[in-house]
Amino acid sequence: MLKIFADRGGTFTDIVAVTNNQGIVERLSSHRERFLIVPLPQREWIIVYKLLSENPEQYQDAAIQGIRDIIGLARDEPIPSEAIEVVKMGTTVATNALLERKGDRVALLITKGFKDALRIGYQNRPDIFARHIVLPTMLYEQVIEVEERYDAEGQELTPVNIAQVKQDLERLYSMGIRSCAIAFMHSDRYPHHEQQVQQLAQEVGFTQISVSHEVSPLMKLVSRGDTTVVDAYLTPILRRYVNQVASQLPGVKLMFMKSDGGLVAADKFQGKDSILSGPAGGIVGAVQTSKRAGFDLIITFDMGGTSTDVAHFKGEYERQLDSEIAGARMRVPVLAINTIAAGGGSILFFDGSSYRVGPESAGSNPGPACYRRGGSLAVTDANVMLGKIYPQYFPAVFGVTGNLPLDKEIVLEKFSQLSQEIATATGNYRTPEQVAAGFIAIAVENMANAIKKISLQRGYDVSRYVLCCFGGAGAQVACLIAETLGMKQIFLHPYAGVLSAYGMGLADVRAMREKGVEQPLTAALIPQLQELMQSLLIQARNELSEGDIRHDEVVQKVNLKYQGTNSILTIDFDTDVAIMQAKFEVEHKSRYGFVQLEKPLIVESVSVELIQKMDTPEESLIIRDRSLDEYPQSVETVKMFAGDEWHDTPVYRREDLQPEDIINGPAIIVEKISTIVVEPNWIARLTECNHLILQHL
Repeated sequence: MLKIFADRGGTFTDIVAVTNNQGIVERLSSHRERFLIVPLPQREWIIVYKLLSENPEQYQDAAIQGIRDIIGLARDEPIPSEAIEVVKMGTTVATNALLERKGDRVALLITKGFKDALRIGYQNRPDIFARHIVLPTMLYEQVIEVEERYDAEGQELTPVNIAQVKQDLERLYSMGIRSCAIAFMHSDRYPHHEQQVQQLAQEVGFTQISVSHEVSPLMKLVSRGDTTVVDAYLTPILRRYVNQVASQLPGVKLMFMKSDGGLVAADKFQGKDSILSGPAGGIVGAVQTSKRAGFDLIITFDMGGTSTDVAHFKGEYERQLDSEIAGARMRVPVLAINTIAAGGGSILFFDGSSYRVGPESAGSNPGPACYRRGGSLAVTDANVMLGKIYPQYFPAVFGVTGNLPLDKEIVLEKFSQLSQEIATATGNYRTPEQVAAGFIAIAVENMANAIKKISLQRGYDVSRYVLCCFGGAGAQVACLIAETLGMKQIFLHPYAGVLSAYGMGLADVRAMREKGVEQPLTAALIPQLQELMQSLLIQARNELSEGDIRHDEVVQKVNLKYQGTNSILTIDFDTDVAIMQAKFEVEHKSRYGFVQLEKPLIVESVSVELIQKMDTPEESLIIRDRSLDEYPQSVETVKMFAGDEWHDTPVYRREDLQPEDIINGPAIIVEKISTIVVEPNWIARLTECNHLILQHL
């Protein structure tokens, strides 16, 4: 049987499979240049595979093709469902649709008099010095003002005008719109009018109906409405993708990663939960593997081909309730991930006076110049130029045929041309390798600044943290990032190049429910909160299936704020009000530097998370069979440019290293799924779990 964990990224799709089928392992062993095979206890194996997300000449969907390649099927041969136990996936389908504004046509139904409420928003200015304000484009196409109204106490002021609403819905339907978002005033507490209009929309024939009291049952019409529109906009395209994958895997248990770091059954995967699907898998993988290695304070650093995701971990996953992604505001719990447009595919520019890196990405098609598809120079090309990536140690999956190595010659040619162009424009001559190093320095600074936002700017001392580095490009710049931040240790899991996919296999099934409260925190409120949380727990239990459960865990949280403010902090629920107050003050002092003891605390909302623990892959151990005074042998010595000079640099294969081996930088450690660069003044040490720990001297 196969367990498949897949992450479809912007450039590469990563697949990790766990199997007890020795026949598959023996067949793939003859293709070790493409597949990494690692034995596990109890006669199981992990198979690691990487392929381009977009290769239209070779396949339609990378994840499905990866499964076919592992099983050994022809392009159109059906996948035998009995051979697969479960498929767990993260996908960027909804994220890309939001970025490119290619979701479904949506109509918004909102309380009469609030037609422009979502466009007006909160009138905040993200860039206070910008003279020209560009409002984000609205995701909805049409707006229908519904004659209805409840007041804040639940008194019906105006009943729904049924006849008019039905007429309006039929007009929208005749225009070809099949998705609608319904958001009325005070419907988070009094949803009856939304339910009435939802019923009418079903009768008219709308195929996607998102109602705000279900999508985001919290106060604030604007944020609740925004979230509902996002859900209506993305769920149809997500549903089509899920159905496409499911049609290729008939009868197979299919699960997807949500933005909050939990898995959910495919048929319950919604647009509002999908925006950070892939990055969330990486956070779970980074945290779980780092904890297994003995680290508790973790900065996760995921550098892929298109973007870089960073997050902070100090004992529990950090989530944020309010977020804005690709210009769309949402109010649902998502992992607190800071994403910037910097990755291996980020395009390098010279604008006539300065170097620029991204935000445009070459993606996987055409990809960086070295991908043999006519692409522009990118960060990956700069590392090729600097001797930190060598084609012979990289998978041969490039070119139109998908079986060629990286093209180093085009990189040398293009950087030589760029060096001359810069010298002509500025009169300042730099060698091609110095130009490449300059671009890398800019990319490193951009990524280090992203880490500062989620750590230093929130009062955390990153020098006490380990940098858990992963993603296909992360290990190439890990030492440079750590040096910039003053960090002393880097953790590299053996599956670091595909850790987002591996994280799917380490994740638990999670169901989260939240509800607005907006009342002062007092002892008299505690029984009401307990009753509300019990109701939310029942809802969460109804969502989850009963398969593969080891045991349940329930996490109860309250979102607190000072009266008259909007700065919400999430803390653990406790029946003792004083304990919650103390926790809030400690967190507020750490985050903002002060407390306001004279102000009462308001319970903005509560949440309940139900966690079903899943069976997860075990770590494989390796045993040292060389004496401690016997050093690993390098496969060759190459030239690497670091610190503005060329170094003779040994190249090691990771599979040749054994526990307690020490590698002094500069060095390059190669594996089938990534290249690890050990900069000067760094050492690398291998543990018995095949973890690489990089330490600054």
